[in-house]
Amino acid sequence: MLTPEENELLCRVEGDAPMGQLMRRHWMPVCLIEEVSEPDGPPVKAKMFGEDLVVFRDTNGTVGVMDEYCPHRRASLVFGRNEDCGLRCLYHGWKMDVKGNIVEMVSEPADSPMKDKVKHRSYPVQEWGGFVWTYMGPDYGSATMPKFRPPAWAPTADTRVTIAKVVLPCNWAQILEGAIDSAHSSSLHSSDMVPARVDGAKATDKQWLRPSTDKAPRLQAERTPYGFRYAAIRRPINNAAETDYIRTTVFVAPNAVLIPPNNLYNVANINVPMDDTTTAFYFIGWGHPAHTPETATWRKFLGQTVGVDLDKTYRPLRNLDNLFWQDRAAMKAGNFTGINGIPNQDAAMWISMGPIADRTRDRLGASDLAIVEFRTQMVDAVRAFKAGQPAIGTGDAAVPEDVCAFQSIVPKTTDWRAYKTKYVWDEAAE
Repeated sequence: MLTPEENELLCRVEGDAPMGQLMRRHWMPVCLIEEVSEPDGPPVKAKMFGEDLVVFRDTNGTVGVMDEYCPHRRASLVFGRNEDCGLRCLYHGWKMDVKGNIVEMVSEPADSPMKDKVKHRSYPVQEWGGFVWTYMGPDYGSATMPKFRPPAWAPTADTRVTIAKVVLPCNWAQILEGAIDSAHSSSLHSSDMVPARVDGAKATDKQWLRPSTDKAPRLQAERTPYGFRYAAIRRPINNAAETDYIRTTVFVAPNAVLIPPNNLYNVANINVPMDDTTTAFYFIGWGHPAHTPETATWRKFLGQTVGVDLDKTYRPLRNLDNLFWQDRAAMKAGNFTGINGIPNQDAAMWISMGPIADRTRDRLGASDLAIVEFRTQMVDAVRAFKAGQPAIGTGDAAVPEDVCAFQSIVPKTTDWRAYKTKYVWDEAAE
């Protein structure tokens, strides 16, 4: 368990909170590209680390990420007119370009020098892997600002990256702890990740099959400069005397996870804190375009379709008040949770913990090794950051390009730490 002070250090991200400041030293997704796909289209409201933002694509197709509130009188620019390469505030007609330059002040005299003295806060932007990324560190726009690096789950421009987005009313850390918790999948997701006599994890259009009935994996972890890797070792259904079924998960600090793949595509997730108690959760399938699901298919499989499962702001229609549409009749018929969709099953657990989970009351066991490692590493990392050390996972400590999650049935003599692997990519499909 954590102390109250440690839980605060881990969870709080707003203002000067050390964890939020640490995360600001990383490029982060601010929204999906599809949300701002149209030049001169509607501006989008966004939020990260408690800071209100507006995102828009200008006439030339360039995306801007700016402070939501007009520098004049702080009216919201989400209502603004996106036109002629700038975002114009409705209140007095001030207009800003994607760099935050004030290009028009129609409410001021034509010869006023004020326009050249005001600069609106804007952040650098990179479009990659289906996301609009931004960097919000204090050195943004300077020579010391780190260059954007493609994430491990979108290594090349020809990788298909399929994303389900949902905005959840709870802290980022309890969501991430779910993503690195291999043991829960054998219970919570047992109706979707089904034991089968297969030679490895398989994906169908309705389920993920896995070659084990073992609900109590043995866990082993390896700490790294960028986070940690860990293995969940289970008894396989076939040849359990001589082989193990190993699933390795990679925590990429501060807030991303590479999840063990199936036979067709890879899986990942990233959790972006909007504020202390709200998180943009992105569940990602990625890999070869011939085998990775398209967006509509992926979101339907996960129960994350806008207009069906989510409102237009990506907030779930399932909630604590309606018990996440839990179907008790389906449970009696054999479905373990009665909740449709893997992320919805997770969200019911995460949100039920409260806006910020009280980790002082946890009772952790052997299956929680990865949870303990995450908490210990990130509390240590934020304390080191407060003492003047670089943010974890930055600079030379960034995750190497060849790191990936894997799953496989291997001889018991195999050391998973040295097991040669690569992400799933079917070259025969090219």
